[in-house]
Amino acid sequence: MDHILSILIFFPAIAGLLGFLIDRQSIKPYVIAVASMEFILSLYLWFLFDSNQIGMQFVEQGNLISAFGVQYLIGLDGISLFLVVLSTFMTLIGVISVADDTDDLRELLLTLLFLEMTMVGVFVALDAILFYLFWELSLVPMLYIIGAWGGEKRIYASIKFFLYTFSGSLIMLVGMLYMAYLYYQASGTWSFSLLEWYRLQLPLDYQLWLFSAFFIGLAVKVPMFPFHTWLPYAHGQAPTVGSVILAAILLKMGAYGFIRFSLPLYPDATVYFLTPIAILSIIMIIYTAMVAYAQKDIKQLVAYSSISHMGVVILGTFALNPEGITGSIFLMISHGIVSGALFLLVGVIYDRRHTKMMDQFGGLASVMPRYALIFGIMAMASVGLPLTIGFVGEFLSLAGFYKYSHIMTILATSAVVVGAIYMLSAYKKAFFGKITNPENSKLQDLNVREYFSLVPLAILVVVLGVYPKPILEPIDNSVKTVISLMHQKAVTEEAKKIIPNIKMNLGEEEK
Repeated sequence: MDHILSILIFFPAIAGLLGFLIDRQSIKPYVIAVASMEFILSLYLWFLFDSNQIGMQFVEQGNLISAFGVQYLIGLDGISLFLVVLSTFMTLIGVISVADDTDDLRELLLTLLFLEMTMVGVFVALDAILFYLFWELSLVPMLYIIGAWGGEKRIYASIKFFLYTFSGSLIMLVGMLYMAYLYYQASGTWSFSLLEWYRLQLPLDYQLWLFSAFFIGLAVKVPMFPFHTWLPYAHGQAPTVGSVILAAILLKMGAYGFIRFSLPLYPDATVYFLTPIAILSIIMIIYTAMVAYAQKDIKQLVAYSSISHMGVVILGTFALNPEGITGSIFLMISHGIVSGALFLLVGVIYDRRHTKMMDQFGGLASVMPRYALIFGIMAMASVGLPLTIGFVGEFLSLAGFYKYSHIMTILATSAVVVGAIYMLSAYKKAFFGKITNPENSKLQDLNVREYFSLVPLAILVVVLGVYPKPILEPIDNSVKTVISLMHQKAVTEEAKKIIPNIKMNLGEEEK
């Protein structure tokens, strides 16, 4: 299929527009069918993808604003492939999880389809302005989801979410515009194409300023410490499906941006800021893990644990070696599955009890054994138990960064212990012991809708934990290409020393 990426981007949005013609009784089956077709198409994309080919595949190109070099330029490699698949899969899971009696059901489901368009667009855009458009457009559906279907403080949470991420993005836009200007000075033509930008070799002083501009926009999205304060509010007030998509996909855009923009464009600045960013990541890992332990609200516990795990993702990304970056991308995928499942599980108990306070539970394993089993699987994956999906990414990320700093890696690893403490403690409080609250004695176990949304996630947690090779291999090949490009473009001896020299025989396009 010549235009498979364009179909993946715009099919959900077109189907969403047609969805306004569908009556309320038929809207959920319709949206499930659309999301299923989108997911199947992404799997077909995976089937067509050549893991041994270097560079971008399925590239589509067309002019948008010729005078300024803005193009409709899309394509993907092993790094973005699985983030696209994750986006389509988690959107399908999210749609299935929405209860049939939800207020304004049609509007919520169609909003999810428009959000899916923006997420896929971000991961396949190879033009900076196109990337920025999809990046900013993703804020609108999520703002609507939180503001319209959230909790009591939903307006405050949605506005804080929008202001933080939009403000950071504006600074990143300034960096993009100046990068295009530098390309114009070097070549005499305007271009926002990443493939063209990759050819530029910038002096260190330019790299430092440009890296800083991109860093602010991307760090807010991750979110890195100290830009993280919007996320607990957003998660706490968002409806369950909003928290699932936010944790599983939207946070990954920031980490993906580092790998797609910051590392290959500014290798010397990346090395220059490596230690400060590592320190911020370690603070992020340990501090938010300790805050998670102090939570009484189980949804807030999952929210803070999500930030802690994203700290490991950033640490692996800035390891600047194949093990660390490959591990960080795999951890994005595993974190998307596990955190999405945990928010779904919190939503299950909230639908029954209308409370998220852990002291209101206890003994749930005796009345909801299947729910307790799946929650236990996800809790073990969250703490990185071997043979679960959480272990693979965390181990590779930390092992990769260990090559740079033994002490920092040991400090970061200590958060794994804290994570095990707060997650197992929460599990014990909620599921073991006697039922002390009479309202818990008659709770129903998982229904059919909840089975369909949770069981596939539980299967993936185990299968990809035992055999992650089908995902790791394509990612690793693309990561080596990025690292090879970084080494070629580095201008300082320190950067050339830290960034490994991987011989990839890059084609003219990547050079």
